[in-house]
Amino acid sequence: MASRHFHALAVDYDGTIAHDGRVSTETLDALQRLKDSGRKLLLVTGRERSDLDAIFPDHRMFDLLVLENGGVIIRPGTNEYETIGKSPPSDFVRILKEKGVPMSLGHVILATWEPHEQIVLETIKELGLDLQVIFNKGAVMVLPSGVTKGSGLRHALSMIGISPLNTIGIGDAENDHAFLSICGCSVAVANALPKIKERVDIVTKGDHGEGVQELVEAVLADDLLSRADRLQRHSVRIGKTADGERYGIPPSGANILISGTSGGGKSTLITGLMERFIEHGMQFCIIDPEGDHSSFSEAMVLGSPKRPPSIEEVLQFFQNIERSAIVDLLGQQLQERPSFFLSLLPRLLEHKEKTGRPHWIIVDEAHHMLPGPWDFASQPFPKELDRMMYVTLLPGNLPDVVLKTIDIVIAVGKEPQRIVEDFCTVIGETVPTYDVPTLERGEAMVWMRTEGRPPVKVSLPENRTVHKRHSRKYAEGELNEERSFYFRGPDATFNLRAQNVFLFLQIAEGVDEETLKYHLYNGDYAAWFEKPVKNSGIAQKIREVEKEKELTREEILKRLRALIEEEYTKPAGA
Repeated sequence: MASRHFHALAVDYDGTIAHDGRVSTETLDALQRLKDSGRKLLLVTGRERSDLDAIFPDHRMFDLLVLENGGVIIRPGTNEYETIGKSPPSDFVRILKEKGVPMSLGHVILATWEPHEQIVLETIKELGLDLQVIFNKGAVMVLPSGVTKGSGLRHALSMIGISPLNTIGIGDAENDHAFLSICGCSVAVANALPKIKERVDIVTKGDHGEGVQELVEAVLADDLLSRADRLQRHSVRIGKTADGERYGIPPSGANILISGTSGGGKSTLITGLMERFIEHGMQFCIIDPEGDHSSFSEAMVLGSPKRPPSIEEVLQFFQNIERSAIVDLLGQQLQERPSFFLSLLPRLLEHKEKTGRPHWIIVDEAHHMLPGPWDFASQPFPKELDRMMYVTLLPGNLPDVVLKTIDIVIAVGKEPQRIVEDFCTVIGETVPTYDVPTLERGEAMVWMRTEGRPPVKVSLPENRTVHKRHSRKYAEGELNEERSFYFRGPDATFNLRAQNVFLFLQIAEGVDEETLKYHLYNGDYAAWFEKPVKNSGIAQKIREVEKEKELTREEILKRLRALIEEEYTKPAGA
């Protein structure tokens, strides 16, 4: 059973929950049942507060009121209100009155009716005002530029910690499109304008309140999982096949495994998916054990190579509905990282159960975070998970209880068929029949396992972000003993260990000329950068330096320092 995806319902008033200005008892009962399920209710209308008080006193059942077409937000329980934008200028109001334009004034809105729109538009132009005019079934609404039902709803949702993607919106008219378009599911009642029906995900069979009742019953039944095929506009691209078929990640209910050999393109693939999550307004939390993704500028990095993040710091960050987080564990002791993750995960899932966020939890180097076989008696692992992404070298490195939850397998690198076979072996499933693809850089094999489709080769879209693979881990982190560089000299007089690139440079500046030249002309520097550090670019440039046999100690250090500082960003205080 997937966790709940939709946590809020935003409804228009006139023409949606109300028919001829009134809301039926049956519609009110349906809305109350939805609220009793733990979901939030928001009323989004062009009406003003005084008007609403007179015709709809039951508005107090809503968690928030977005009034005046997005210009005012009110908490009915406390009557606190917040305006989004300024009141219409007094000169503007005075001139319209002098010209005989009938109007209603709110905190932010000036409302009139057709056919007075021409006078309104001419007056705005004459005064050079930054105002917009919105039309809605004969009503003419004047608001500050940028203020719409959409901007008002977005602000209201941020007040209660709910993302628009976890919100269902339902309406009927022109001005409703602004808020329907930002919702994870947009719905029009049967009596809605044809243009609105064309743009939404779902159209109800019933009109007005009956359509709202119909929607509520569907949400309570299965959180709209049975309508998932209607919500594909929020599907995130993975790639497309040679014949143009697009493969995407559904907006809810999927768990993903990304696997491949070292250097096969896993980090590049994850970076691309993170970019597209952000494009879709999806919030993610990536558990980054080795600091591989800290250069991704569109998310906040929590923790550093010198300071591990705390669980409370991560949870506090996700009170914000907008930004995504990279939980950098490079400063955490290697043996402590799995226990940190298993302590953090239940707390994140608890927050996700309440708000739907973060939309995706990505576990990089999952074989370190969840080494198998796992002792589930002493440390139980949550079984009912969705929108989890695990990244590992081989599926066999993960516990079977995790792999059995996987819906989509994405393989990169040279041996995609081995990944599928390894996966099937662990979970006891028959290996699917398919043509084994040869993958080039920029390609992946995608297996939509739970859809019963065979694995296929897809081309990946290009990333906006240039990913410097593992740069911080090698620059500032702590490589294990086998992967460190050792300055020993020609007679093995020393045994000075450099656990990262910057420490390598620091030690190099302190050793004598004979030791420095010995390792250079022996090819040791180039070999270390080529394999343990996996930076063939620097390795090749060092080999060019090796060809110059008469370099002094200062010249060698100058060349090494220039290459390292060009490739890696210095840590603070270095």
